[in-house]
Amino acid sequence: MRLDITLITILVTGAISFYTLYMDQNLLDKLILRPFRDSKEGNYYTLATSGFVHADFSHLFFNMLTLYFFGRHVDMVLGPLGFMGLYLASILISNFISFQKNKADANYASLGASGGTSGIVFASILFYPYSKIFFFFIPIPIPGPLYAILYLGYSYYASKNRQDGINHDAHFYGALTGLAVAILVQPLSLIAFIQYVLGGFM
Repeated sequence: MRLDITLITILVTGAISFYTLYMDQNLLDKLILRPFRDSKEGNYYTLATSGFVHADFSHLFFNMLTLYFFGRHVDMVLGPLGFMGLYLASILISNFISFQKNKADANYASLGASGGTSGIVFASILFYPYSKIFFFFIPIPIPGPLYAILYLGYSYYASKNRQDGINHDAHFYGALTGLAVAILVQPLSLIAFIQYVLGGFM
């Protein structure tokens, strides 16, 4: 039987998130990325652990739902080790950028798997450019490449006008990291992607 790395990641993340949310809030605080605190104490492990805890059930649900729908597509191309490498790299790099940008802000904190899931989504779009993205509140499918452009544009804008308490940097840099890793591992996928996109305009 083939290892379902997507399901395993969802179960592990769900278990850690539920435990810290409802049984051990002190542990939750230790695992959250707090750049000001962590830089003073040398708690660099939070660059990784903050990607496995969530603020509430809805936060966890939407991240894991995204991972469920896109993760298996990436696993089919990269395999379990490639999947985890890309997922963890997206979490670590996006969190590192947030860490560097917010070391002087004593009130800044970040948690959630958004950096990792964004990386998985963008890798999936690269590998399957003909895919369509569906939203609950939008009745029509959005082509994957168009969604990628809109996602990056909105995340960049929102990160510059941060007012909603969401770490849009994690979305933006997680997506770019996932895309970069996917291209590095499967360079021919970029050629196929470009050919598909150009074919749509010719």
